[in-house]
Amino acid sequence: MSRAAAGQLSPQRRAADLRRLAAERFDVLVIGGGVTGAGAALDAASRGLKVALVEARDYAAGTSSRSSKLIHGGLRYLEQLEFHLVHEALTERGLLATRLAPHLVRPVPFLVPLPAGRGLRDLPGRVFRRSYYGAGVATYDAFAGIFGGGRGMPLHRHLTREGARRIFPSLKAEGLAGAIRYYDGQVDDARLVVTLARTAASLGATVVTSARAVGLIRQAREVTGVRVRDLEAPAGSPDAEFEVRARTVIAATGVWSDDMSRMLDDVGLRPGVRVRASKGVHLVVPRSAITGETGLILRTATSVLFVIPWGGHWIIGTTDTDWRLDRSHPAASARDIEYLLTQVNAVLDRPLTTADIEGVYAGLRPLLAGEADSTSKLSREHAVFEPMLGLLLVAGGKYTTYRVMASDVVDRAAHRLGAVRASRTADLPLLGADGYAAMWRDRADLARRHGVPVGVVEHLLERYGTLTLELLALIDADPLLASPLAGAPEYLAAEVTYAARAEGALHLEDVLTRRTRISIETVHRGLESAEHAAELMGAVLGWDAEVRAREIAHYRARVAAERNSQLMPDDATADAARLGAPDVRGFAADRGGDGDAVELPSSSR
Repeated sequence: MSRAAAGQLSPQRRAADLRRLAAERFDVLVIGGGVTGAGAALDAASRGLKVALVEARDYAAGTSSRSSKLIHGGLRYLEQLEFHLVHEALTERGLLATRLAPHLVRPVPFLVPLPAGRGLRDLPGRVFRRSYYGAGVATYDAFAGIFGGGRGMPLHRHLTREGARRIFPSLKAEGLAGAIRYYDGQVDDARLVVTLARTAASLGATVVTSARAVGLIRQAREVTGVRVRDLEAPAGSPDAEFEVRARTVIAATGVWSDDMSRMLDDVGLRPGVRVRASKGVHLVVPRSAITGETGLILRTATSVLFVIPWGGHWIIGTTDTDWRLDRSHPAASARDIEYLLTQVNAVLDRPLTTADIEGVYAGLRPLLAGEADSTSKLSREHAVFEPMLGLLLVAGGKYTTYRVMASDVVDRAAHRLGAVRASRTADLPLLGADGYAAMWRDRADLARRHGVPVGVVEHLLERYGTLTLELLALIDADPLLASPLAGAPEYLAAEVTYAARAEGALHLEDVLTRRTRISIETVHRGLESAEHAAELMGAVLGWDAEVRAREIAHYRARVAAERNSQLMPDDATADAARLGAPDVRGFAADRGGDGDAVELPSSSR
């Protein structure tokens, strides 16, 4: 069997993996299907360990689908003299862009605008600012070249004011002295996570979503497994809750890491790590709203602001504020949106308004808590703890360094399990990466052989890599799947079918918010695509008319709640509005349950 076939997360594969979870004992059981959890499952499986992963919702359902979509070293860490973080992140950026996932991580240019000040009196200031920022970007490039594991990105370049405005005409000329152009990496964060999970599955890992960890199983003072509830099981099913036995449990639960302490209260243990949640809000506007060929990175009073090209759109973000409310569905308020518009409008010649906004999304960063009052000053480093024999927690870190976090926590697990080989993931291409460069080069021939436009093949290659052949096979078998999805002409009907057939998508929300990004890239937020997508998914998953209607109703309620929350003045009212739409998974009214069980919160970070 090929790696691609072995990594298909089909409905049949989920049923088989559920049986394995209940019947077998694993070397490593990972709780959490975000980028760190999926990375840990892949790392452990690549070492020959028997691995399982359970995720309460969907792959990347939390922070790992709500990032700035960047694989970057972090320029501001240079300013904070955290050279080791920059070194680590740039090494990972180089690996992802050149070896591990070149189909998902690609260069994106940014401008650092340089303020002009006032007249000749500010000439020394202008010289200082260009030298200061230039030295920082040069150091960034130097780190990438020396430590970057294969650069994968062009070098930086200094630009005059005229040169900067040729590249980015929407920049205000007033107060602009010039700019520095540099490159970082861009990624569809949710697609990378599902690809990690599929790659782990291709190596034999058991991976199951909609499987909530509801308690730890212990013998004396050792964790020996986890009790899991299948949220897709019919109401009253005797198979809905079961035990998963494991020699080591890894909790990659992100902003829920502190909740593990409550599961250890009865034995008087604390994990020894505190994680604070920092909310980051992003706006999505059409590409036509801003004229520019690159992104922007702007200094604000508290952090940095990115304006990032994203296909036919721009992503503007992010905020950085403490969040203590619902962690499953963080809400963006009117205040967050106003803040972002104010910051970006300070440098644009045509101000953006709320009428320009196509989508809004909010995510929570898991930061290791320290003495700083502001979340923007908390550490982006990660930590691995073993609060109890058999239980490992990995917390903190940033998306770019997921592989390092995964390797570190699996190293601890491997030490506990005995002689196991070292991590192999630095040399293990993800599914879709092998042969990508050659397939991209020959994309015109590929399009001709399958009777589709070259643009369609390019779109698929940049989302699936060499797995594009599987989608083209679907189109060959059913040419109607080559048509655009209703309300979302950037995506093909085949992508929805493929998401349900091979990528583990179980609900309409999974496809419209993560397998595609229709929920943030369209003004209608996916409402005009919901019926067509439900029809396509239902054909794969066996949905009848009642289930399709319920999925559509859930999705519409979610969109309505999010839109309502974005009109609220502050976090508290926005949170209350967002909670007006229940989660589609395990919703008590749909499932006939009481909904009162005490559970470990969703581990999708």
